[in-house]
Parts: sequence; C-alpha cells; structure tokens
Amino acid sequence: MSKVTLIGERLAEVGAEFVYGGESEACAGCPYREQCLNLTEGRRYRVTEIRDSGTLECAVHASGVTAVEVEPAPVLANVSSNAAYAGSKVTLEGPCSYTECPSHKFCEPAGADFDDEHRIAEVVGDPPHDHCMLDRNLTLVEFAPETD
Repeated sequence: MSKVTLIGERLAEVGAEFVYGGESEACAGCPYREQCLNLTEGRRYRVTEIRDSGTLECAVHASGVTAVEVEPAPVLANVSSNAAYAGSKVTLEGPCSYTECPSHKFCEPAGADFDDEHRIAEVVGDPPHDHCMLDRNLTLVEFAPETD
C-alpha cells in the first residue's frame, strides 16, 4: 500500500529506494512536518510515483522537498543457508567487520535490524563473495517488505 510523503527533490525519482532516517533537529517548527515525518524510521521504501506538487522549501534538503508516493521495499540480505527457505522467518547473522567484502552490504543491509525477524520472500542464491571471512555459510535472500 502506497503512502504520500515529502522527500528531497534530488531523491525524487521513480524506483529510487531509501531508508527513512526519522526526524532531524532542523525539522522543528516546519509547517510540513506531518507530511514529511509520516514514515516508519529505519524502514526501506521505494518511490512509486512523483506527484505534480512543485517544490517546497526545506531546512534539511537544500534543493527543497516534493511530494511522492512510496511503498515499503524488499531488502536483500545474506542469511544462514540452513534457514534460507521462502516463507521462513529468520534473523541476520550479526555484524561483520569486513567492510571491503562484496557481501558486506547484504550481511548488514540498510533497512533490516539484527534483532528483528524477517520473512524471506525469495531465495536469490549465492552471495557475491567467494569466501566468508567469518566462516559463515550464507545464502542471499530477499526479505518481504515490512508493512505499516
């Protein structure tokens, strides 16, 4: 289900994904707070439509904000291969200090917390790394989008 919100003009592109970071100190006193701060903090969203609303001034986004429709977006993540089945619920394996690894962004995906359970929508396959430096046996999956 889509939701109308305001995002930075430069970010407003159909298909663009972002993780909502919540309120900034610069948001205090803004007349558009209710239209801007209506998403769930830490959740990944995808822009599905750009509204023809023009640009509004914003203390956070230098180029201003514009109205868009967004929907919760799926998250790609590496999980234990033992639990990698479509429909199952899993948690992430935990932090990884190997930031240069091609799988790091999937082991610590933006928009998914380590302590939360996530439902696997689809098993994608092998992760992009050749060898896990933590000796984890991992499979790349797509988590189902979180719903509000």
